[in-house]
Amino acid sequence: MSSIVHTVVGDMLPENLGFTLPHEHLALNCTHLYRKPPQPIAEKFNNAGFEYVTIGYIKQYPYSHKYNLVFNDKNAKEAVLKDIRNYKKNGGGTIVENTTEGLERDVDFYQTVQRKTGVNIVIGTGFYIADMQSMNHLLCKKEDLYNHMLTELTEGCEGYPSVKAGFIGEIASVWPIRDFERKAILAAGEVQAQVGCGVSFHPHYVTEAPFEIMRLYMEAGGKIDKAVMSHLDRTLLDPAKLLEFSDLGAYCQFDLFGTEVSYCQLNIDTDMPSDAQRLNMICHLLEEGKADRILMSHESRYPH
Repeated sequence: MSSIVHTVVGDMLPENLGFTLPHEHLALNCTHLYRKPPQPIAEKFNNAGFEYVTIGYIKQYPYSHKYNLVFNDKNAKEAVLKDIRNYKKNGGGTIVENTTEGLERDVDFYQTVQRKTGVNIVIGTGFYIADMQSMNHLLCKKEDLYNHMLTELTEGCEGYPSVKAGFIGEIASVWPIRDFERKAILAAGEVQAQVGCGVSFHPHYVTEAPFEIMRLYMEAGGKIDKAVMSHLDRTLLDPAKLLEFSDLGAYCQFDLFGTEVSYCQLNIDTDMPSDAQRLNMICHLLEEGKADRILMSHESRYPH
């Protein structure tokens, strides 16, 4: 797999990828993450659309607006196509699509995007957090999760035998890491050791999470220089901890560019950084000689 990249419409050489966004979501469903809005605005907020009088509330409380969590309806898909055409027009070549089991991956739409825009779409395989899995998945043994990922990487994706996944991810977990999530991390490490592909991880908001994920992954045989730790711009806010993690050798990904509201609904103890602060975090790693370990994106599924 090291010399070929699998896109949703066929294989290509790595040198033809062009400018690449490593962590985006083109179609998915996040309604499980819904949070009730603050009581003073609840009545009007729940029934409101995307109007100028409510857009400020939606940016502040993105997980409290039900429609804002639906990224796979007709309107959302039209918006995605428009954005990706602009991305192509401005030099974009490839998008790495991180939607996995539990988020309603939409291979048909990803193929439509690539054919209509000319932007290469590389999809991942794996599993999101336990709370968003079917009971059938939750009852799976680690070997079952391993076989699912290996098959999608080497033979074809479930329901789409002619489409191969190009990487593992995003493999997501909460804190403390749940049993199902632990099995998925270990299975990802074992598959990576066999296939040699890249792996993208989604950590919880606590500082310990990225380190524990890497420990499990490496103990399972996964190579550290093939691992991407996503969302570090909302997870490792202490420069010393960020540098400590970067010394492990994984890719450090800052993928929430465009999120300019400091209040974090899913973890109120976290202050979301601004784009300027993200750049400062990146500059800190650059000063430490980590340029080859930095990835940047703007996780397009993140509610705004």
